Amino acid sequence: MCRILLVILLTGIHSLSAQTDSGWTITARDINYNEYYGVTVANGMIGIVSSPEPLKVADVVLNGVYDYYQRGRVSNILKTFNHVNMELDVDGERISRKNISDYTQILDMKKAVLTTTFAVANKATVKHEIMALRHLPYTAMIMVEITAKEAIDITPISVIEAPNHLTEVKNYYAEIDRPHVKIPLMTSVGNSPSGKHKLAVSNSFIFSEKHGAEPDLIHEDWDYNRHLTKFHKKLKAGETYRFSVVASACSTEHYEDPHNEAERLTIFAALEGRERLLSRHYDGWEELWKSDIEIDGDISVQRDVRAALYHLYSFARQGTAYSLSPMGLSGLGYNGHVFWDTELWMYPPLLVLQPDIARSLLEYRFERLDAARQNAFAHGYEGAMFPWESAGDGSEDTPVWALTGPFEQHISGCIGWATWKYYQVTKDREWLASRGYPMLRAIADFWTSRVEEGEDGKLHINNVVAADEWAENVDDNAFTNAVAILSLQYATEAANVLGLTPNPEWNKTADLIPILKMADGTIREHATYEGEMIKQADVNLLTFPLKLITDEVTIRKNVNFYEPKISPHGPAMGYSALSIIHQRLGNTEKAYDLFIRGFRPNQVPPFGVIAETAGGTNPYFATGAGGMLQAVLFGFGGLDITNQGIEKGVVTLPAAWNKLTVKIKE
Repeated sequence: MCRILLVILLTGIHSLSAQTDSGWTITARDINYNEYYGVTVANGMIGIVSSPEPLKVADVVLNGVYDYYQRGRVSNILKTFNHVNMELDVDGERISRKNISDYTQILDMKKAVLTTTFAVANKATVKHEIMALRHLPYTAMIMVEITAKEAIDITPISVIEAPNHLTEVKNYYAEIDRPHVKIPLMTSVGNSPSGKHKLAVSNSFIFSEKHGAEPDLIHEDWDYNRHLTKFHKKLKAGETYRFSVVASACSTEHYEDPHNEAERLTIFAALEGRERLLSRHYDGWEELWKSDIEIDGDISVQRDVRAALYHLYSFARQGTAYSLSPMGLSGLGYNGHVFWDTELWMYPPLLVLQPDIARSLLEYRFERLDAARQNAFAHGYEGAMFPWESAGDGSEDTPVWALTGPFEQHISGCIGWATWKYYQVTKDREWLASRGYPMLRAIADFWTSRVEEGEDGKLHINNVVAADEWAENVDDNAFTNAVAILSLQYATEAANVLGLTPNPEWNKTADLIPILKMADGTIREHATYEGEMIKQADVNLLTFPLKLITDEVTIRKNVNFYEPKISPHGPAMGYSALSIIHQRLGNTEKAYDLFIRGFRPNQVPPFGVIAETAGGTNPYFATGAGGMLQAVLFGFGGLDITNQGIEKGVVTLPAAWNKLTVKIKE
């Protein structure tokens, strides 16, 4: 695929100040254990969520694996075995947060490594580093360094624990003995709650040759849900001892035989060795960071923007058919399902900065096109009706009590919009023919069958849940009608690009779908809207990102009318869209205020990860990260996606910034 190199650079009038902080790290000190919201290290396949407990992690989430548990009647993304937990005894005493001090955690976003350091009384200091290896999608690595302040006995312990929802758990231990190396393998295998999937994890110690002979390992089976491997070591005062653990996780979603494959992957990582694994992991992230956003003059925002990029890069990867949930791989929020959050909010910055990852998100939809066709058939329509909440097989997975499942149908239009955007950026005709056009055609066929002719001669889309989800079962929702119009038009354009004959009904239908207006020309959110508060942006999205409304008078009316009506308790991304609109209207400082408002009130301690709403407690809200990045790229950065590709428009910086640089790798 042809890639572009784009650098946007604007130097403001403000003097440059020396920055000792690069904006690459997030540091958590003086941690309140009762107000701790972890940060995630992930590689698009496994997500590992930090813990305030020393040497432990809170959760390990495995991408693409869904089963029915906790929420009962709808699937949930699976927590797998926690195969990266450790424990440590110093002079026979188990360390915990009660007997350590100086507990500090630092996320290095450039290298995607979380480092935890602490002191054990006056006896030792401990450094613990954990990463989800970028080049090995199913494997993580832990590195531990213990420095003795006085002569001590240590017992490091590697633990595998099964969450309660896994069944038929079996634990195994073996040592592969070769003349030049001995590889210890601790493995656990279990079934998902319904038995749909088998999950397996395996881990192994890596010891440094600098420390002489490898220690004797002791394996202990505690119960079906926990087993461990440990060793004893005496350290002299001033001595530093280092070791590592490599750990792999997979399931029948990924391999027919996950038990053997988890062990093979762990053996591979163990024989690669720590330094080679580190080098390739760093290289993988260095390649990702060739696409970056640099903000000079506002180190706090630089860090926030990097955190947003880091999380989106962590939660997805190229070469897969997995998408992004609103919470990415940070936990079980929204069951790990895929919504419009992906295509409208998280996908656009990835499309600009990492189009290969963006392609994976669309591949997820393409592989579930048949399920969307079945969904349309079940509801009496043609073409493809994508589910509001999508999980493993692409069928509707919204809880029955939520009317969004059958009625929030704009999701199909959002997917059509995103599909055409990919072609606009990449000009990949082969992809358009094999992937993009089949989706666009099926979505356009859905809308032509979905509309209803009214007495006014218009084609109405009745009985939907709006993008403003407080508006349920309304007619002619502005956003729904708009994405329907655009996806119909894009299907026609795609056919023309490919030299095919488009269905003439697509453009005829698009021309007759109404966008309702009030008496003064302000767009009406839906046919029965009377000025009530709204959950999130709806009408304003017709200006950005849809660009269906381009008349400045109407844009200003829409912003002035709806901005005060957006609930302060709504999700963060709406403020990002308003920020971009104000920036394009020339209101840069207003745009900056809205940009900040979209994430700062949502940050929670100790890492400042963002929740869905101000005061919320459900991080990490990757949807909000996508909105924040769009405000930088398409607002202050002046970028736009058109039929000519990525274009640079007017760039005007807020007063707090000296310089903005957007880098896109070749």
